[in-house]
Amino acid sequence: MYQSAIYNNKPYYRMASLQRMMWRTLALLVLLARPAPGAAQVFGNPLRHLLRHDTTGLRRVLAHPGAYRLQILYTRIRRDAAGQPHFRRYGYRLRPREYFYPASAVKLAGAALALEELRALNAQIPALTAESVMLTDSAFAGQTRVRRDTSSATRRPSVANYVRKALLVSDNDAFNRLYELVGPAELNAGLRRLGLHDSRLLHRLAVGDQEPASRHTNPVAFYADTAATQRLYEQPAAFYGGPWPRLRLRDESIGQAHLQGSQVVPRPLDFSQKNAFSLPDLQRLLQAVLFPETVPPARRLRLDPADYALLREALSQLPRESPHPRYDAGHYPDTYAKFLLGGGGIAPLPPGVRVYNKIGQAYGFLIDNAYIVDADKGVEFLLSAVLYVNADGILNDDKYEYDTIGFPFMRDLGRRVYEAECRRARPSTTK
Repeated sequence: MYQSAIYNNKPYYRMASLQRMMWRTLALLVLLARPAPGAAQVFGNPLRHLLRHDTTGLRRVLAHPGAYRLQILYTRIRRDAAGQPHFRRYGYRLRPREYFYPASAVKLAGAALALEELRALNAQIPALTAESVMLTDSAFAGQTRVRRDTSSATRRPSVANYVRKALLVSDNDAFNRLYELVGPAELNAGLRRLGLHDSRLLHRLAVGDQEPASRHTNPVAFYADTAATQRLYEQPAAFYGGPWPRLRLRDESIGQAHLQGSQVVPRPLDFSQKNAFSLPDLQRLLQAVLFPETVPPARRLRLDPADYALLREALSQLPRESPHPRYDAGHYPDTYAKFLLGGGGIAPLPPGVRVYNKIGQAYGFLIDNAYIVDADKGVEFLLSAVLYVNADGILNDDKYEYDTIGFPFMRDLGRRVYEAECRRARPSTTK
């Protein structure tokens, strides 16, 4: 009788509703109190805190991050008692499926996968190494031959010298020769195997490469001697007729108009048939090169210690430190290829700082993918960023705000994060 009266007067529903609300509130409080990774990134993101409270030199871009297509990925590194690194990532406007043109940032992938290719060949041809003479021929319209390289110690081309040039000063031809060696099919298969699923490599750089030429690769031969008389291996010209990787990317049409020759085409430039590399994928690749032991075995690069050493040296060297290739400091200042902290040559690195990085610059996009370390201060972290500076909305007109907005922002972003890392207490073990 009592229950029936209560039910008919409907306080049962009010009590049930109140109980559900109380349980939901309790569950939310428990969730907020837990140190789960997701909660830490939402409610305790040190990158967001830094960008809110220390915005010197950053305000202009941070006021309109969408217009600048800004993305930042910051990874703190903790060393445990055994010295093993542990990573925790924080993002700012991180959108892996929002397209940006990666430009020369893809060269690290080309270099690493070319060394993989040689390592596989070395198993069958022990005399074949990264320093072996590599001569490139031509077999399709637009292809070019290479028989000499005056920047190398032997004055002959080699994979090792191409890797150095591609990473030290972002040489485009060097990357293109590595692209031709590996080929688009193996390049993209390599990306998939490494777990880089939001990326693709479809063409050479800075030579207007597009279909069908991008599917054709040059014949290549390797020699044991600088006279090129003792052939070690010959790879014929090849054609890739398969499908390109299908990525679920957004906003692959960029700008309001673009130049085609001297004509203004009043529509966005279509990037759907161009290279792509998400910011998380760029940083994962850098981690795989610098910290291979932290990557699952199936997703590690198939390299030996000498290959890793070559990549790391080329990523970190300043141009003046390289004996071969040699670079004039007047044309290539220390931070020429260091956007974060260095601003692409406008500022020196802080004393004691070493930067292992790969940059990109094209179509108004600036990218830097960096590991920054200061051993004396116990500082090390990964920082990757991209922004787009093209106020007039026209692509291919070479009117981009690199110098006035882009490089200063990159310099100051690197400084803010580095200074915050220097202030941060460092526990001796990972909890």
